[in-house]
Amino acid sequence: MINQRNHELAVRMADLARNVASPSSVDDVLADVTKTAVELIPGADSAGILMIRKGGKFDSLAGTDDLPHQLDVLQMTFNEGPCVQAALDEVIIRTDDFRSEHRWPKYSPAVVEVGVRSGLSLKLYTASRTAGALNLFAFEPNAFDSEAETIGTVLAAHAAAAILASREGEELQSALSTRDRIGQAKGIIMERYGVDDVRAFDMLRRLSQDTNTRLIDVAQRVIDTRQTA
Repeated sequence: MINQRNHELAVRMADLARNVASPSSVDDVLADVTKTAVELIPGADSAGILMIRKGGKFDSLAGTDDLPHQLDVLQMTFNEGPCVQAALDEVIIRTDDFRSEHRWPKYSPAVVEVGVRSGLSLKLYTASRTAGALNLFAFEPNAFDSEAETIGTVLAAHAAAAILASREGEELQSALSTRDRIGQAKGIIMERYGVDDVRAFDMLRRLSQDTNTRLIDVAQRVIDTRQTA
């Protein structure tokens, strides 16, 4: 049974790795991660991903049903809970029975009311503006063990890789867009004032400094003047 489960895990990990490396959307990859968690971790009834942004805003992602979002709302309302703690502080937090769990005096009774008895939360990563956790829930107590933690940790790593890869792609696209707009603005200035590209960029830079305006915004204004001329 264990060998079969290890084989299934290896196959699914390979699939997830290919998805991270492919053009699949990050939402698709995260949905695969939570679905795989419920399939491969015995006792897991529901799974989701909680992302906490700077300022206390949060996103519930890739829930296998509505339960993870419901519990995320409770945690953010009470400002306590295992998913929040795993995302911000701990690496792994396991709760064997919320009926006797005293670490979160407001959250635990609320969880019991909706029928959840045990949980497992695993940190994805913590960046300067965002933290996240993969969270598993079960309707039975003592649903998770060390094997569940091992499988969950691997899945959390794949989720983190997908999110980071997506953000790197977005940053690259933003950088390319910025470069293109500055290039367009330089070309307009070179044509309009008969200067070379070095001088055109210097004019943009000086205008940015003199007006305390971002260089990309100055470049956009130059482009806009040509478009409206």
